[in-house]
Amino acid sequence: MTLPNFDHTLRREGRFPLAREAVTTLQVNSTRRCNLACHHCHVESSPKRSEAMDHRTSERVLELLRRSPAIETLDLTGGAPELHEHFRYLVSGARECGRAVIDRCNLTVLYEPGQEGTAQFLADHGVAVVASLPCYTKENVEAQRGRNVFDKSIEALRWLNRLGYGQPESSLVLDLVYNPLGASLPPQQAELEQTYRRELLELFGIEFHRLYAITNMPIKRFADLLVRRGEYEAYLSLLVNHFNSANVSQLMCRALVSVGYDGSLYDCDFNQMLELPLAGSHRTIWEVESLDKLDGDPIATGAHCYGCTAGSGSSCGGVLV
Repeated sequence: MTLPNFDHTLRREGRFPLAREAVTTLQVNSTRRCNLACHHCHVESSPKRSEAMDHRTSERVLELLRRSPAIETLDLTGGAPELHEHFRYLVSGARECGRAVIDRCNLTVLYEPGQEGTAQFLADHGVAVVASLPCYTKENVEAQRGRNVFDKSIEALRWLNRLGYGQPESSLVLDLVYNPLGASLPPQQAELEQTYRRELLELFGIEFHRLYAITNMPIKRFADLLVRRGEYEAYLSLLVNHFNSANVSQLMCRALVSVGYDGSLYDCDFNQMLELPLAGSHRTIWEVESLDKLDGDPIATGAHCYGCTAGSGSSCGGVLV
């Protein structure tokens, strides 16, 4: 199947070239290790993965935070970032220099050995929790994420609620993430959020702040799943046919830079998993004195970028328009 080149599509729509504006978010993929192996995972994380950021690289991340005053947020992802040996070091260091911190949490990790104090640590440091919960029903969650995941996820959300997360007037942010089970675009985020809010409160007494509806990217494990089902080409066609140029100005890569566990720099986490380096001249965190130096650089693109621009758009913060 031959897809229209993404840059050619941008040019046709008068949106080329795609370039970074000011970097305000530093997203760090600190480890590929995870206690789960979800079907949609674009990182192909699992308990068998061992890649992880070493202490020297973690130190450099914090050094760049201090040298980059425009950076507002350290966004920690993985794998399960809580399983990273230096997770608390990164959180504490970022908070000490006045940055907001996001923990992209799969919820069940809070019950792993050695994680007994993690929820309280997050609350004590005012870390925003962005938690994966692809549905409010057990059947759908476990179809995507594995057996026994749903009950643990619900208990973890209740635990976070007890700590103050997700409460209407609380500064402890608890946001949830939805992504489709199969080869389809997410439904309308605002409507889905209301359904989540009603069902979780009525069934489990759970409260949260926002719901993010995120499009599954056709790379790595999800791409393999699509191929096995014979749905890969149809899904790519769906993304291309729903390209929405209004999303381009809001793409997360325009205000974000992604760092791999080895210190390599990327325009986003998806490019990182495809090993598609920055389109600019810098390649690692050791080559820049400040992340401000990346402002204005061109952004590397590929066919997967249709996933972020289809329909209402998709980013780590949900829909774009």
